[in-house]
Amino acid sequence: MNGVLVVLILVVVIAIVLAVWSSSRASGNRNAASLADAKADARRVIERLGGQVLNLTGNNEASTQALADASERFTAASSQIDQATTAKQAMLAKESAIEGLYYVRAARTAMGMDPGPELETMAGQKSAGAVTEDRKVAFEGREIEASPVPSQRTPNYFPGGQVAGRPVPAGWYSEPWWKTALVAGAWGVGSVLLFDALFSGMGGVDYGASGFENGYGSGFDQGFDQGYDQGLDAGQDTGWGDGGGLGDSGGWGGGDFGGGDFGGGFGDF
Repeated sequence: MNGVLVVLILVVVIAIVLAVWSSSRASGNRNAASLADAKADARRVIERLGGQVLNLTGNNEASTQALADASERFTAASSQIDQATTAKQAMLAKESAIEGLYYVRAARTAMGMDPGPELETMAGQKSAGAVTEDRKVAFEGREIEASPVPSQRTPNYFPGGQVAGRPVPAGWYSEPWWKTALVAGAWGVGSVLLFDALFSGMGGVDYGASGFENGYGSGFDQGFDQGYDQGLDAGQDTGWGDGGGLGDSGGWGGGDFGGGDFGGGFGDF
């Protein structure tokens, strides 16, 4: 009887092991197929971008700059797809290539050519909106312009989307002022004032400047209040010394507002 029981237990164990192995193998096959499909889809877009970059030459500053940006995206997308080991990574490579195609469209527009077929919408484009009128503002000793069309004064294109977690409208600009945040992964305080001046009240820019203003304001207020209250609760000064408030306990902590964040609206500095 005991021998029969042992045999039954072994059969059950073997059945469980086979079921787990079969499920794992099936899952692996699905993941491999998904990755292969995602890579093929990404390479299709990357190859299209490469063909455009190789066959187009800018004939003015705006188109030359846009094609340079397209070439950068092509290089990035090619590297990303070569290193992709998941479908998600392949999708990111495809998105880099799509962004490059937006720069190609911008270059063709700047050269007076047919921009070509519509492209897939990138993440964050709709929420970022687009420049719909000419604006010129004085900022930190220089003039910054934004326009819906390319010109000698606005040769730098951006297709619209998220940069370091904040929306930047599609349009043509006098300088790529967003690139600092793109490289550093964070915005400077002056961006609040720049966004307000460039986009406040502009139709087509849905969020206006409120995304920056509200985030800056709420983060500042929250950090100040928390630090102030904590300093008072500890029976120390209100934060301008070493003890609490705006020192180490959350107000201006170590140079960061609100313990490192400006709050929900603005993100990290």
